[in-house]
Order: sequence, then C-alpha cells, then structure tokens
Amino acid sequence: MPTIVTPPDLERHPRRAGEDDGGHGRRPPNDHDLKHTGGGGDNDDHQPERPRHPGQRLANYRFVLFFVLGAVFVFFTGMVGAFSFAHAVGHGKVWLPTAIPRLLWIDTVLMLLSSFTVERARRHIFHPIDAMEEWFGLGHPISRRALPWLLATLILGVLFLAGERLVWHQLALQEVSFRSSADSAHAFYILTCVHAAYLAAGVAGLIAALVGLVAFRSVENRQIAVDCIAWYWHAMTALWLCLFAQLALHA
Repeated sequence: MPTIVTPPDLERHPRRAGEDDGGHGRRPPNDHDLKHTGGGGDNDDHQPERPRHPGQRLANYRFVLFFVLGAVFVFFTGMVGAFSFAHAVGHGKVWLPTAIPRLLWIDTVLMLLSSFTVERARRHIFHPIDAMEEWFGLGHPISRRALPWLLATLILGVLFLAGERLVWHQLALQEVSFRSSADSAHAFYILTCVHAAYLAAGVAGLIAALVGLVAFRSVENRQIAVDCIAWYWHAMTALWLCLFAQLALHA
C-alpha cells in the first residue's frame, strides 16, 4: 500500500479532567457515554465514530476508477468484436485498405514512453521519506520530483494525439476516409477516434494533476490526483496496444 499521509485533524487529543460532552463533541465518547439510559435517553442509539483509515480515500477513488475503466474496456471489446465479425463475413475484405502508416509505430513508442514517465511520477508522489518530510513542512520534495515526470507525460500525450491527427490526414490524401464504403476504413477511424477522445480526457486529467501539485494544500489530495491519472494513463496505453495489435493483424 502506498504511503498516505494522515491529516493532522485525525489525531486524538488527550482528554482533560472534567471534560465531558456526552459523546457529542469532537472527541469520541468513552464507555460511560455509550451506556443506555434505560428510559429512552439521548445516548440509547449513539455509536462511537470510527476513525478514517489514512488510505481509505485512495482505495475508494481507485475502486471507482477501475470500475469505469472496466466499462471502457468492455465497450472497446464490443466494438472490436463487431468489426471482426464484419471482416469475417465480408468475403475476404481487408481490415485496412493500406498498410499501417509508419507514424502509428512512432505513436506506439510515444505511448509506451508516456506510460513509463507517468509511473515514475506516481512512484515519486508516494515515496515514504519524502512524503513525511512534506507533511512535516520541510519543503515539497514529492511534488517537486513528480512534477517533471507528469509534465513529460503531458508532452508525450499531446505528441501522440498530434501524430494520430497527422495519420488521419495522410489517409485522407490516399482517399481513405470515414465516408468511404469500406468497412475497414470505418473500423480504423472509429477505433482510433474513440481512443483519441479517451486519451484527450487523460490529457485534461494530467493538466488537473499538475495544477493540483501546486494548488492542493493537502498531501493526500496530491497523491490521489497523481495516482488516479497514472492508472488511467496505464489503461489507455494497454488499450492502445490491444487496438494496434488488432489493426496490424488485419492489415
């Protein structure tokens, strides 16, 4: 489990003598406060508040993110299956009317590099010693070390999208467009365009994480932002590799 800094407001303060709020104040009630009054008193159904685990918020965000990513993979699997079926019953029609543009190979390398850089940012943001130093107010080591890797990921992501746009332009010059009647052209444009849309959302998430490294005062919030965008980016990389393999297989 990555290092999550516990916010200061979760620390328990010692109880001073004579201090009794009946379980309604900031401190948790003691055993005497939890006893039933027997006559329908105020404390009959009162239960002590359980302290939040430091990594609970991160686990919750990851659960939601992985659930959404699972739905995205199911969606892409359905699209690839539909186009594969159309290719199988298409009497030998090729998936792509031309060979895969070389620029897509470069895009694939850029995507792999961006996955490496975003992982480096994620590891820096959870470095135990640096996180404790930042929590104690000894500077911003984890933010300072994660920022250049996030920035490199952002640049690589923008270059990937620009490369895809250039590929579409090259295919249009070869009279291979979405308006053509070939099922292979439809498959190529739909798959790559939808992936580009999801990756553009990832670029927006990277920008938000970069802003969060400066704007978020809570170390935990910065860790959550970088962790979530890193896993999202890894999913987009894996998705692109699957799509690229499918396109190359039917080229």
